[in-house]
Amino acid sequence: MANSTPSYWSLIWQRFKKNRKARWSYRVLIGMLWIALLNPFIAGDVPIYTKTDGESHFPIFQQYLIDLGLAEKTGNYLSGNYWHETKFDQAIYPIIPYSATYQDTKNIHYKSPFGPQNMEDNQAWHWLGTDQLGRDVAAGIISGVRTALKVGIFSMLIAAFIGLFLGGLAGYFGDYDLKLPLVTIFLNLIGLFFAVHFAFISRGYQLSAKDADGELLKSIGIFIGVLLFANLLAKALQFLPFLQKSVTVPCDLIVMRTIEVLNSVPGLLLLIAFTALFSTQSIWPIILIIGFLGWTGVARFFRAELLKVRNMEYIQAAKALSYSNWRILFRHALPNAIGPVSILLAFGVAGAILSEATLSFLGIGSYQDVTWGTLLKVRGTEANWWMALFPGLAIFVTILIFNLIGEGLKDAVDAKDI
Repeated sequence: MANSTPSYWSLIWQRFKKNRKARWSYRVLIGMLWIALLNPFIAGDVPIYTKTDGESHFPIFQQYLIDLGLAEKTGNYLSGNYWHETKFDQAIYPIIPYSATYQDTKNIHYKSPFGPQNMEDNQAWHWLGTDQLGRDVAAGIISGVRTALKVGIFSMLIAAFIGLFLGGLAGYFGDYDLKLPLVTIFLNLIGLFFAVHFAFISRGYQLSAKDADGELLKSIGIFIGVLLFANLLAKALQFLPFLQKSVTVPCDLIVMRTIEVLNSVPGLLLLIAFTALFSTQSIWPIILIIGFLGWTGVARFFRAELLKVRNMEYIQAAKALSYSNWRILFRHALPNAIGPVSILLAFGVAGAILSEATLSFLGIGSYQDVTWGTLLKVRGTEANWWMALFPGLAIFVTILIFNLIGEGLKDAVDAKDI
């Protein structure tokens, strides 16, 4: 029987698992993902199960429907303190029976995790203490896991999409190989303007709303849809003789000069400047800004990879078979150059999480979403050590595991047996 040859990604995974630090970091990341997904079951003031007058209810699932927009808040859901004020015949609460925004008025003004706390009968202890408003620090840390991963992953997905596209154009076509009709260039420039306007600027209120988890996907869909319409219109108008003239587009020059302009300004200064243009009721404007400003590194790295692979034999063979440039770029060059780019994306997630924490700490980030940066911001005096220790430790561990995963990917991709 012939032995099957392992695929490229299988070899990378095998090499990655041999790195003990990277392997354990990956396991910690999986645990954090589960914490983010099961956040309401771990820390929240909505009961998992209640029994009153012989009737059983599962309020937490009703809350899920409300969060997904499949149900509306009615009755008891209108009161934020309802669950802690109601007596049930039987109730099962999450492990930490406090939400990140619940204010325990009996434990305000920074209660230490090891000091005295004002507790009533059957009231859960604040294991990591409380802040000035009586909010549970442990619940804030758990809620911050979801926010941090949301910021890191989604912002780098946006940065990867932009960086791979522009870096691919610069690396594959260079300054002389891309020829486009004038009508295509003209309509794409107009389409880009309207795409940004209708997808993000005119929808600024929706994107900045507190419950805006699905609005970003709508904006991205509008952005892509407007650009597709512009290209379809350009293709339809190319039959006109005076619109068929083509010009050479210096992709490499345009992309690299744009990158140099963006990199010439300190990144934190750009983040602060662009964040000031948005309302900060939601975390999504922060994600958009970090993603739009974080594509430069991905583009430069991917361009460098394409400069190495575009003259290889399989690319030349694809050209000899008369495949289109776009098919060669996305189906042949991209899969073979994406491996090293994944290393940069892992490091980029860590950088995005740190950037959001910095903005929140400075008071520029999202005030409605509980983040580790906002917890650090309300730390009070040096005597309230737990307000600095636990959020700071969460930021440190998260950035560390992504950096170790990036190092593990680097060692796996650079291995000689792949």
